[in-house]
This record gives sequence, C-alpha cells and structure tokens, in this order.
Amino acid sequence: MKNKKSDLNKLSGKVDKVLYRNKENGFSILRLSDEKGVNFTATGKMPDIYAAENINLKGRWIKNPKYGIQFSVVEYEKTAPTSLEGIEKYLSSGLVPGIGPVMAKRIVEKFKEKSLDIIENSPQMLKRVEGLGTKRISWIKNAWNEQREIREVMIFLQGYGVSSGYAVKIFKKYGSGAIKIIKQNPYRLASDIQGIGFVRADRIAKKLGFEKDSIVRAESGILYFLQTCVQEGHLYFPKSRLKKRVTQMLAVSGEIIQEALENLLDSEKIHIEDSITHDGAVYESKFYRYEKTIALHLRKMLGERELFKLYEEKTPIEIIEEKLSIKLAPQQIEAVKAAGEHKLMVITGGPGTGKTTIISAIIAKYFSEGKEIQLAAPTGRAAKRMSEATGHPAKTIHRLLEFSFEKGGFQRNAQNPLSCDILVIDEASMIDTILMHDLIRAVPNETTLILVGDADQLPPVGPGSVLKDIIESARVPVIKLNEVFRQASKSLIVVNAHRINSGQMPLKELKPAGLLDFYFIESNDDEKILEIILKLAAERIPKRFKLDSMSDIQVITPMHKGLLGSENLNRKLQEKLNNQGNELVRGKRHFRCGDKVMQIKNNYEKEVFNGDIGFIEDIDQASKEVLVSFDGRIVPYLEADLEELMGAYAISVHKSQGSEYPAIILPLAMQHYIMLQRNLVYTALTRAKSLAVFVGSRKALSIAVNNNRGGERYTGLKEYIRAEANS
Repeated sequence: MKNKKSDLNKLSGKVDKVLYRNKENGFSILRLSDEKGVNFTATGKMPDIYAAENINLKGRWIKNPKYGIQFSVVEYEKTAPTSLEGIEKYLSSGLVPGIGPVMAKRIVEKFKEKSLDIIENSPQMLKRVEGLGTKRISWIKNAWNEQREIREVMIFLQGYGVSSGYAVKIFKKYGSGAIKIIKQNPYRLASDIQGIGFVRADRIAKKLGFEKDSIVRAESGILYFLQTCVQEGHLYFPKSRLKKRVTQMLAVSGEIIQEALENLLDSEKIHIEDSITHDGAVYESKFYRYEKTIALHLRKMLGERELFKLYEEKTPIEIIEEKLSIKLAPQQIEAVKAAGEHKLMVITGGPGTGKTTIISAIIAKYFSEGKEIQLAAPTGRAAKRMSEATGHPAKTIHRLLEFSFEKGGFQRNAQNPLSCDILVIDEASMIDTILMHDLIRAVPNETTLILVGDADQLPPVGPGSVLKDIIESARVPVIKLNEVFRQASKSLIVVNAHRINSGQMPLKELKPAGLLDFYFIESNDDEKILEIILKLAAERIPKRFKLDSMSDIQVITPMHKGLLGSENLNRKLQEKLNNQGNELVRGKRHFRCGDKVMQIKNNYEKEVFNGDIGFIEDIDQASKEVLVSFDGRIVPYLEADLEELMGAYAISVHKSQGSEYPAIILPLAMQHYIMLQRNLVYTALTRAKSLAVFVGSRKALSIAVNNNRGGERYTGLKEYIRAEANS
C-alpha cells in the first residue's frame, strides 16, 4: 500500500548546488540549505530547479546505503523567481499596474534579488528608483496586495514553463484553488484553458510525477485526439482507427486505451454510435447531441406544409417582377413558390445563377403580405453583402440569436425562440454544426427556414458539413440553380467559376481587347510568383484598375506555411505596403499602425468574430494596448489578446469564405500540392467581385481542377436526418 500524502514531511530551502541531473527523466540530486543554514540533500524528479532558487518540498527522509540520509521528494514548487532575469520577467508581465518592462529593469538593477521582498515588505524604498513617485508607488502597493493570490499561482506555474499570460487565464478559470486543481489533474488544463493543449498539459503532468501509462493521461489523450479531429472538420472518428492513432500518439498499450474509452463512455464524456458505421463512431458527447438535435428539429419542420399560398390575386408573380424590375426565370419562380409550400427548403447554385434575386423576390412577395422576414448570414461581411443586395436589413447569426457575454450565451433559444414568419440564411455552406445547433433550436415551429448557399464551396471552417449533409440526405426540398444569366455570363469570373466547378480549365479571355476581370499569370518559379504577387498588390492592380492596395485587394492562398503561405506573404506584404510607423512586437510578429488584421476566433465579449477584418488605428506602448477598427467600431486588444489577431494582407481560402473583395490574387504552386483541390480554387475565385488574378503553375492549377475528392468529413447528420424522416 502506498503511503498517504498526509504522511509527507515538508521542507523549504535554497538550492546551493545541483549535484546530479539525468537529462532524460529529470531525476536530480540537489544540495540545499534550510532557513537556519543547515545543509541537506534532496533527490527526485526536479528537472527545472537550479542553483540559487528557493523551493518548498514534500517528501520523506530515507537512508541511502551509499550516500546516507537524503530527502526523497514527492512534490515541489518554486517559491519565487530568484534569478534576476526571472524577477524582471515576472515584474514586467503586466500583472502589476505601474510596472512595465522599463520600470521592472530599473527595480531589479537597484534591488537585485531583494526586489520582490522590497515590494512586499518595504514598498517605500521604491522611491530610490528613478521615475517612481509616491502616487505610483501607492498604485503598485495596492495592486501587489490585491494580486497576492494570483502571484502565488503564477510563481507555481512559472516553475512548469507556463507563461504569465496563460497563468492569468488559469487563475481566472480556477481562482485561488488553481494550484490544487492542477496538482490533482493537470490534464484539465488541456480542455479548460484555450491555448494550453494536451501536449503542454502532458509536460506539466510529467513534471508533477504522473506516469506515462496513467489512465487519466489516456483519457485526456483520447479527448485531445477527438478535439484535433473536430479542428479538422470531423464530428466523430472510427473507433478502431482512433485506438490505433491514440496508442501510437501516447506510446501506451491498446489495453490502456480501451480502459480509458470505457471510462469516458461511463462518464458520458464520449458517445459511441453504431448505426452510422460498422466500426463504431466515437464522438465527444456534445457533438453527437448537436447532430441528433439538428436532425430532430429538421424532421419536425419537414412535417409542416403549405404555410403560405403564392397565387393570391393581390400578389401574382407579375407584381413581384414589377416591384423588382426584373423577369424571373422558371427556376426562380419555382423557388419562390416552394418558399410558400415548405417549412424548410434549400436554394443552392453557383455564381450568377440568381440566388440573391430569389431572396429579393421572397422578400417582395411576403413582406407585402405583412409577413415578418428576417435575413441573416454567418459573418458580418456576408450579412452586409446580403443587406446591400436585397435592400433589407440583415444580421449575423450571432446577432440574430442575441448573444450576450454577460448572460453567457445566446438569448434566443428553445425557451425564447425567434419571432418571424420567414428566416432566410445566406452563405449556408459556412454554417458549422455548432452554430446550426444553436440556430435550429431558436427557430419556432411557425417559421419557414430557407437556407441559401453554394454547396460546391469549401466546407465550413468549423466542424461538420451541414448544408452538404442536408442536401445529400434527399429528405429536404432543394432548388438547385444551374442557369447562368446573360449579364453574369459576360464575366470571366463567373464563366471560369462554373468551368472549374465542372472540372474544366479556366478560359483566359472572352474578348480580344480591353480590361478583363480574370487573368492567369503563369510561372513555375516560387520566388518569381512571390515577386509578381507583391508587385500586383502594391503597383500593377492599383495603377491599372484604380483599386486600393489595402482595402480593395485581397491575397488568398491555399496554405499557411511555406514561401507562398499566408504567414510569409503577410510578412512580405506588410514590408511592401506598411513598413513604417508605431509598432508592437510580439515574438516574431510585428503589429503596426495601419496594418490590416483579421480576428481568428469568436470573441463574444468584444463582439468580434472569426473572419472579421479590421485595421489597426493606434498602439499605446505604455499599456501595450492595440486599437483595431472594424467597420468604424474601435475594439481594444491587450497584449495577451493579440493571439486572436493575424495579419490579413494574405489569408487562407478558408478564412475568405463568406466575403467578397473587389480584387483577389491567388498563388498556385506545387508546394501547395496537398491543398490543390477543385472546391478550394472555386471558392477563392468566387470571392472576387471585379477582378481575379491567378499567379503560378499551370500544372498546379490543372491538378486542382481535376481533384474533386476534397476532404471528406466524418459526420452523421445525413444519416440522422434520414432516420428521423423515416421514423
């Protein structure tokens, strides 16, 4: 039987010397002196403890036959950063108002290792530091006292390689019990703290003494693997493949993984569904519930028919056409009729097929009858486009559902549903399973839901393929538009989008002279492609087409990494277009006034969402605050928040979904081989409103056009819709 932790002895001491350390497992032999100056030897796994550091120890006295009495360490923690560098880094972390990097350096230069003790016990001595007056010292003293608990947590976490920024997040989540919680189960950090992840939590667990084959590690590893699957767009993963992958990832036996799966199943953290795959579909439980809930609500809507009638004398088709000053095509008339006959329907088609015209016709028809119509789209840019095209107000889905950060979620839900007769959602191909789950629960039985989108575009950034699954279930009414209207047929952008979507190479020109809206500049040299892109964005397009390099031209690229990936293109374009001015450096990233940036995760508190593009208006060097303008609304970002922003001079094709730009530039090179897919090139091209320029290899373009496999996602929605409809 193992000894209880309550039986452990406690010691504190300063490390005089590291006598021995095994670099592989961190086992160390330390020579320490306690507060009375008595020397003793401590042994145990302490890979990050060095000379001159103060530590608290828990363990047992043992007698080594060769070396005599030693203290065998079970737990340890650093009591404070004791190196000058560590103290300076701690003080400059931003935790204590009034102390920034410059002042932290001055304090440490003045008081050396006693800096923290001076602030704690003799703050009046800070007057000796240049620039610190009575008022500022008072701020520091008050803040220091208020932050005592979080200081203890930060000091503990710094011993495990956790940055001050993450330490603040951890403290906000767990409060004063953070240290106890982490010691009990450090793997909670992977699921509870955005950005920590399993790998970092695993390193912390190893330092805390958790064994490689512990069940809690295996359980966390499985959940981590499922989370990575969700990040790749999947809702589940086949059981046998999951076991094999996780066994390899954790370097443990299959028996350990099987036991962990059973534990997770018993605790309802995962669900294994046998009806959609012979192997068993392993879900994180919430994603199984999401898909089942969506299918159930869609089935209820399918049971309702003939909400409105189209052919009433007061509003025939002719009146709609007169209002809109257009002539509706047969497919468009069919779509408007279907909106009156079904509670749920899908309108899908490529560019130039009249999707927006149908939305306008539906609005004209039912708005005149006094019906309440709501329009929404997944992103702010898509909602703005929808509103401009129809003349009717449109919202983001998040605003439609009235998200409240203070109240913790969407205020429109099953208990407080939306109030409208017809709800039209544009760019529905962008809706992932999570958002669809929240949306569908807020749609009441009395409302007609119309999903409009291009099913041939890339799947959503988030998990699932909702629009595709709904269409392929063959249980929901679908109007597929395939006629390109005459005006649109004059555009090379539209013509080539349809050619690419049908597996044909794009045309270069439709007319012999004049400016075109599509160009393909061929080059097989990646360095040359980069050079051409920089010149196009900075000089050629602005000069020839009178477009602004920053606001009108968007470089879209298949990948993040590599010479022609978004990361490098952003650096190069920033150097070319905005290379001077007030800036804040964070690691390898430079945030500069005037920079074009993109929000890369939903932030409900700031009311900015994944894919929103803004421009940096100002940078406060003292507070490390960056002010970003999103369509005229100023949003502040502290230094720790900057991980939510990326440069937007160049963005991935996925990030461009739902947006439309006056001009796009797309590099196509063999270095992007893994991402050369038809739907990716098609999606990029359809982002262009007036001009699209492809730059790169004809071979790369040909591979993409002929590759229609795409990335299939593991989803169960299609099967669940069929099962519900047949029940």
